[in-house]
Amino acid sequence: MAENREDLFSRPGFTRPAPHGGFPIHELMPDVAYEIVHDELILDGVSRMNLATFCTTWIDDSARKLMTESTDKNIVDKDEYPQTAELERRCVRMLADLWHAPDPATTLGTSTTGSSEAAMLGGLAAKFRWRAAGGTGTPNLVSGPVQVCWEKFARYFDVELRQVPLRGDRYTLHPDDLPKYCDANTIAVVPTFGQTFTGLYEDVAAISAELDRLQAAGGPDIPIHVDAASGGFLGPFTAPELVWDFRLPRVKSINASGHKTGLAPLGVGWALWREPADLPRELIFDVDYLGGHMPTFNLNFSRPGGQVITQYYDFIRLGRAGYTRVQSMIYLVARHFGRGLGALGPFELIHAGEPAHGIAAVAWRLTGGANYNLYDLSDRLRARGWLIAAYPLPAGRQDETIMRAVFRHGFTVDMVDLLLDDIRRGLRQLADNPWTTPLTREQAGGFTHDGAPEVS
Repeated sequence: MAENREDLFSRPGFTRPAPHGGFPIHELMPDVAYEIVHDELILDGVSRMNLATFCTTWIDDSARKLMTESTDKNIVDKDEYPQTAELERRCVRMLADLWHAPDPATTLGTSTTGSSEAAMLGGLAAKFRWRAAGGTGTPNLVSGPVQVCWEKFARYFDVELRQVPLRGDRYTLHPDDLPKYCDANTIAVVPTFGQTFTGLYEDVAAISAELDRLQAAGGPDIPIHVDAASGGFLGPFTAPELVWDFRLPRVKSINASGHKTGLAPLGVGWALWREPADLPRELIFDVDYLGGHMPTFNLNFSRPGGQVITQYYDFIRLGRAGYTRVQSMIYLVARHFGRGLGALGPFELIHAGEPAHGIAAVAWRLTGGANYNLYDLSDRLRARGWLIAAYPLPAGRQDETIMRAVFRHGFTVDMVDLLLDDIRRGLRQLADNPWTTPLTREQAGGFTHDGAPEVS
């Protein structure tokens, strides 16, 4: 009997289902509550098999240890945690150097909860600069296909988003699209350095040159904000010949995601401005009620410091040489998958994981007269535990469906071969069952274009 009383699963907390609705009345022992939550999470997918997400799914033991040790650090409280604040400042200076800011020592920047918040800060700075320069009427932002955060920014902050539709065989924003969409109320053009839909890089240098030409012809002086959510931690190491950053004077701000290709844990992004004058003073608030005087220019306030601390750890552990080695290996894995996928049959590769063309991802579409579609293939792979997005292209080519697999640190060539085996098996099952009605996007579960499953 004594042994039975000690058994975890015979304790009273397991005699009823876990609370689902109203706030629970009774307490549970910590190990019982832990086991209930732990067991429910077994139903989640395996994050390293999720090739729809751009986010970090593997970190080393030292990074985990730093995260645990920093659980109680509130990064906004710079007076109480001055060294955490110092590590954030160091990261900003390192990124300013990496992205070729004119004077990294004076570059203004901040960590954020992710690249979406960082993008909105860049957009707000552009709007305030436009207004300070005498802008009136409704401001607008010009972009190609963008992540949903820019749609949120436009709606939340009363900015017209002029999203250029795709035309012909294009998947990205092109310089010759700009004259039709830019005017005196354009607060910024936003090229994406690592597009969400396909992983392709938009040509920031060519877009900047076109804006130079428009200004020289008597048009407005329009700044660029680069959304480098995924490419900002790849291009400098794997395609350094690409000019996309502060080397272009028209680039006034950049956002990037530390928890994507920056290799940091989930919960950190970065926003940097070319020069101090590019961040309007009105966006900076002075706070003195946490024990000291501190400026803040984030959309939120309290947030954990562990992700920034771990980002600094990544920077000093790897350095340029280590990041180049690690990121190059991710591209090797992506290209291995692209070659294998191309050999399987009815696919046209849109992006094959080439470092000069885009992020470490592979995007493709179905060709030929198959009796199935990419939603069917996505569903077959999901049955094996793989999560790979299938979704329509944006405006202009919305009738076309593509798939995209994002490869991240921790995904190996051996895992690619396992994935290719399952794709081969799935294609064979679909070909052998011609009577099956192809799935719709809704039946397949659907994906938003930032790679996350849609929720109701």
